[in-house]
Amino acid sequence: MNVTVDVISDVICPWCYIGKRRLEKAIAALDGQREVLVRWHPFQLNPTMPQEGIPRKEYRSRKFGSWERSMELDAELKAVGESEGIHFDFEKTERTPNTVDAHRLIWFAGQHGCQDAVVEGLFRAYFSEGRDIGGQQTLREVAAEAGLDRQLVDDMLHSDAGLDVIAQAGERAQQHQVTGVPFFIVQNKIALSGAQAPKKFRDAFGPVRA
Repeated sequence: MNVTVDVISDVICPWCYIGKRRLEKAIAALDGQREVLVRWHPFQLNPTMPQEGIPRKEYRSRKFGSWERSMELDAELKAVGESEGIHFDFEKTERTPNTVDAHRLIWFAGQHGCQDAVVEGLFRAYFSEGRDIGGQQTLREVAAEAGLDRQLVDDMLHSDAGLDVIAQAGERAQQHQVTGVPFFIVQNKIALSGAQAPKKFRDAFGPVRA
């Protein structure tokens, strides 16, 4: 029996990146006994973010009360990330971006069979490489690295395609009472909130053959 996992996330959420790694560990532990289909859905942590984004220091200082507190949290995340094979390099990130176009790219990649590669590329670009994933040039580069045709991506970015999907995803998040991400829905019935340990995912997948 196949397993479907719907992931509600934002690409500027570090815990979403960590949750992705833990989900991957759970899938790998199945050792091929189940085929797991992972589908990514948008969630905007900052729906009122200006199109050009905000300097990260300004945004984080405002959100957490001070830059010092933000750096403390960054240090904690770095340690967790390293334990999951993720290298967070927050010092490289200059701006907190608007993620609408990134979410549209993820949706578009889902139509072309490379959604996971694009999600991974966006996480890596933002958290490890300090690239501006709110900028269309970075989005084109990430898309090309995942195998998408540059012209098709360019055409999509210069259209309104995918905006309706973001709106519908917001409604879906409300239905499931999602107030934070990552949020995982297994088989459209088991909801897991947060970057759960791999065992939690394996339990949600159900029993496999011994």
